Amino acid sequence: MKNLTMWMRCNAVLAAVFTLLTISFHGDISLAAFPLSLVFTAVIAYLTLVVLLQKQNIKKLGSIIRLLQYEPFVFIAVFVIRRAGTAGMPFALDVVAVLLWIAITVVSFIILFYLNPKRIAAVSQEWASYCEAQKKPEFKDLNSSLKRICIEVLEWIDALVQAVFTIILFNIFLFQLYEIPSESMVPTFLIKDRVTVFKTLAGPKFPLSNVGLPYLQNYDRGDIIVFRNPHYSDDRKSEVKTFMSQFLYMLTLTLVKTNTDENGELKADPLVKRITGLPGEQLMMMDGTLYARTSDDSDFKAVAADSTWAAWNLNALDPATKSKVQWIPLSSAEAENTLLVEAERRTLDLSLAKSECETLAKRFDELVQESEDSASKHTSFSDEEMLVYSFLNRTRETAISLLGNADGTLWFDSFMNDWHRDLPDGVASYTEDGAVNGSHLVGGNLYDDANFRLNVMVKLVAGNLIVRQAELNHDGVSVLEWRDDVIVADYMQKAERLTNYIIHMDQRNMSVFPPNDASGNPVYIPADCYFMMGDNRYNSLDMRHSYEPYICELTPYDKHSVLCYSRLKPQYVSKKKILGKAGLRFWPLSRLGMVK
Repeated sequence: MKNLTMWMRCNAVLAAVFTLLTISFHGDISLAAFPLSLVFTAVIAYLTLVVLLQKQNIKKLGSIIRLLQYEPFVFIAVFVIRRAGTAGMPFALDVVAVLLWIAITVVSFIILFYLNPKRIAAVSQEWASYCEAQKKPEFKDLNSSLKRICIEVLEWIDALVQAVFTIILFNIFLFQLYEIPSESMVPTFLIKDRVTVFKTLAGPKFPLSNVGLPYLQNYDRGDIIVFRNPHYSDDRKSEVKTFMSQFLYMLTLTLVKTNTDENGELKADPLVKRITGLPGEQLMMMDGTLYARTSDDSDFKAVAADSTWAAWNLNALDPATKSKVQWIPLSSAEAENTLLVEAERRTLDLSLAKSECETLAKRFDELVQESEDSASKHTSFSDEEMLVYSFLNRTRETAISLLGNADGTLWFDSFMNDWHRDLPDGVASYTEDGAVNGSHLVGGNLYDDANFRLNVMVKLVAGNLIVRQAELNHDGVSVLEWRDDVIVADYMQKAERLTNYIIHMDQRNMSVFPPNDASGNPVYIPADCYFMMGDNRYNSLDMRHSYEPYICELTPYDKHSVLCYSRLKPQYVSKKKILGKAGLRFWPLSRLGMVK
């Protein structure tokens, strides 16, 4: 009895000090923490110290045990509520509060150890007799049966609530189970796959604070990790909503999901991706090949390991896996088209392209000179009209517009030829030779140079279409018959190939990241930061992309560049946002195994 008395008094003191730390003077939800903690502390202190120890009222033993079981959960809830306000808490007070919570949890377990029915005889023989009598209740009437049913229901609810709190604590500090929501990691993960993530070594923190276990986990390229989505705000309000939604998710047995963004859409948070870029690296991806360089080697080198997990053509998957994939981004024909366009770009002779552009501009000028007088009107096109997708499909309208404008030939000549007029000597006299960086590449790297070449390819196709349709107009062929022309049809097929490629190019290519500084010097991924991508590169909105598309020039090295939509906005992720490594894939059983 003496030891039990000491521990109960210790528990009351710790709870009282913890309660004092919950006092708030801010007019928000944090005000609720102090009264909740105060009431709970007062009740448990009264029942343990006065009712049980002083008055020896053993009839309240069951209620006391129940309160002690809930004590760690109530105080962690109070901890969250106090920090859910706009002001939060100073780090030092967070540390003290966490230490007090740990002490309260340990002491409550010790008290429950003493009050266990198997050991309670060592405390008091009278208490033991009472507990033994409670094991044999007799129900002689309907009211007693109904009472027993109500008690059973309440006990089930109690077990559920305790299980939810316990699972949340396990999820925070030990491990968590995740269900894969998308196909961004095909074939490693399929939708509805379930995987465990071990979190203890990843520095888990107490909710809404920076207090927790030290970060001991190291990561390598190729590790599959779970991390908080950096595309979403991580302010206090969002973190509170995330924590509460997780609690409700567990309480409703995963039926209710409330973690939504400002548009009411469920958040893609957390994310499951693979680490593909490490601290101290600068990255670039071209034609599906990931390149990296470091301060020790200024040349980009292909990351060989990336090709072992990057999936580009899901049509090549084994039939069993392919049958479970809900969406294959590219058909076999589209995948083949991608390789064809890239091969054409690599073999493009810029000197020959220059000559062809000059010839097309001259031919268009001849056709205009032989036509009727053009109206005096300035030629201009909107951004929407200069988008590759619309520009290549509207060459008939463009040809008519240019033929009807006084300065149409000037615009066409500038569009077709300005790209090579400002190039340094020698740049336009080579084809891609396998170099990844160097002064002979437009922009100094393969990505910028390749997009420059792609822009020239678009101009050649568009220029040939415009000139051919101007010739048909000159020959008196009806506008409605232009698309039936064999030459026009051939270039329209090329236009379609280019358009389809450019639509998907952000999934296959990535600009130099982090971008060089203003002086052109390389910038590298900082320490303790990583870059992640999904294995299913054509169906992964990952750290390469923003969630909102924007219009940009296909190349900044041509003042008459065509435009395109892009989502490229690479960002690295601090390891503070990493929740842990994906470990065991445990469901479905047919796919059981450690992930890699």
